[in-house]
Amino acid sequence: MSDMDYGRYLALDELLQLQRPQTTPPHPDELLFIVVHQASELWFKLLLHELETLMAALQAHDAMRGVFTMRRINGVMRIVSDQLAALETLPPQRFAQFRGYLGASSGSQSVQFRAVEAACGLRDEHFVAALRAHGEIPAAVSDWFARPTLQQLFLDAVAQAGTTLEALYTGPGPSPLVLLAEDMLEFEQQFARWRFLHVQLVQRVIGPMTSGTGGTLGATYLERTVRQRFFPALWDVRSRLYG
Repeated sequence: MSDMDYGRYLALDELLQLQRPQTTPPHPDELLFIVVHQASELWFKLLLHELETLMAALQAHDAMRGVFTMRRINGVMRIVSDQLAALETLPPQRFAQFRGYLGASSGSQSVQFRAVEAACGLRDEHFVAALRAHGEIPAAVSDWFARPTLQQLFLDAVAQAGTTLEALYTGPGPSPLVLLAEDMLEFEQQFARWRFLHVQLVQRVIGPMTSGTGGTLGATYLERTVRQRFFPALWDVRSRLYG
């Protein structure tokens, strides 16, 4: 289109009006807080898009397409983790000055983040209880519960290839399925890294025993989530072969 330009293509006029501090006059650190969280939501949107692509690749038993998709997902996950460094510049006394304006809002209410967790395989009772603490489970999350997990789709692809996890790791040379398995584990580590950095950030800003915004359990809850596994079968095979 001849009339298309950078600002119009990216809808910058609308995008740059979506940062709306609640303090009056605006607290100088509130914009940082808003931008980091809005940027995270954009990355979560991309993660969900790429996870759909990954699932399609696994269902088509196209391991190499899965490898390329998984590496993009890992790149996005590194960005999501690294941007927490910006929030580490927020001193606790400064956050306290506008924290009350957040009302009942909490990062645990992020539907997209919960959808990423569900897409990756979280189904346990603790996860479902955390979802229900905020009311009815959003359709964007519950829809994933009716679908196979990433781990199940990967195991199906392994079976379709006529092999096993053990054979993948003891056979000659790294096959595309082995590369994909390793990239999936890297994603799990990147996700755990984000969780750990998030815990440290929350403890640094509001303390380790303080409730989070919106009445959540804060760092106490977040510490528990660091131990969650998306792909336990990929970890267990190491114990069986090399433990």
